[in-house]
Amino acid sequence: MPSNKLNFKNRNGDALHARLDLPANCEPVAFALFAHCFTCSKDLKAVHNISHALTKEGVAVLRFDFTGLGESEGDFADTNFSSNVEDLVDAAGYLEENHGPAQVLIGHSLGGAAVLMAAARLPSVKAVATIGAPAEPEHVSHLLESSREEIEREGKADVTIGGRTFTVKKQFLDDLSDTNMHDIIHNLKRPLLIFHSPIDNVVGVENARKIFLAARHPKSYVSLDSADHLLSRQTDSRYVGHIVSAWSQKYIEVKDQPSWYDDVKDNRIAVRTEAGLRTEMLANGFGLVADEPIKYGGANTGPTPYDYLASALGACTSMTLRMYADRKGWPLEAVTVKVNHKKVHAEDSEDDTEGKKPRKLDRFERIISVEGELDDEQRERLLEIANRCPVHRTLESDVHIESKLET
Repeated sequence: MPSNKLNFKNRNGDALHARLDLPANCEPVAFALFAHCFTCSKDLKAVHNISHALTKEGVAVLRFDFTGLGESEGDFADTNFSSNVEDLVDAAGYLEENHGPAQVLIGHSLGGAAVLMAAARLPSVKAVATIGAPAEPEHVSHLLESSREEIEREGKADVTIGGRTFTVKKQFLDDLSDTNMHDIIHNLKRPLLIFHSPIDNVVGVENARKIFLAARHPKSYVSLDSADHLLSRQTDSRYVGHIVSAWSQKYIEVKDQPSWYDDVKDNRIAVRTEAGLRTEMLANGFGLVADEPIKYGGANTGPTPYDYLASALGACTSMTLRMYADRKGWPLEAVTVKVNHKKVHAEDSEDDTEGKKPRKLDRFERIISVEGELDDEQRERLLEIANRCPVHRTLESDVHIESKLET
């Protein structure tokens, strides 16, 4: 996914650094805004994975660092829960003014509580999702328990969280205790999706129950089974992203069909490779992923390009047989095509270049299974038709590929 670095000023004049993750080679159909967890940052791997799942469905995501965290300016010691909510509102204002209104709010941990509070101030928001969120912001104060006495006595203290040291002032604790979320959740007036792990040992699952009971319908709860609080396993964060993506489609107002859909008529495919070999593809509006096995330098997160080529041959074969049998009125129930691709030496070929190694040829082995009450003559005819499918003909014909750099 293309990811643009940017920054914007909050109401206090601090530059908040952000990333705007965009769908591959297309205009966003909608925008989402992500609020990260307490003392975390926009670059947490789980945030990236969730954002990636949304961009695959055409939804752009703005993820930013709260004041004093990550790359953002400002002093964390001067922030509190209320200032985080203000940062969210300011981020939404920047997004709407420069790109488009935020229709989906997603918040992780304390960021989840923040999006619940910010939603009431953002008319454009159509849906809200929380991940491991506390029912009350004050729940976060248990992370500061070892320093609470010093904070109360001295007005501030240095606290180590996740291996990093932060200065926390008494006003931070006071602000947490002054915030009552029950009425805010009850009056949310937005569809709400709640994610929580039953074994979350940072924010207990009872918080999800309290949020769910306080909220009005439409509301949904998704258990994250064995996930930890930070969704450190890639499978967990990707799962959250896919569910949010599918769920939010019911509520967001999608823009008019973007112009790139018109490229379907000339069979245009768009692909994009960034770091590594994992490649995103957009084909006829459908998102696909290609990769290579680990032994070849990839991450094995998707089929290889040759897998797709073999799949195209198999799909074209089965569809061609389906259409032919339907046209003939034959009792063909199903077609299964198994395709294997490999490169073989063409040792019998003639080479007029002295010392040249034998050429290699691409060999596709295709095994076709047809089901139904078909006689031998019909089965043989279907095999002949398989050899006439368009992709088969393309692979066996002289193909010319014209390449040029986009200006």
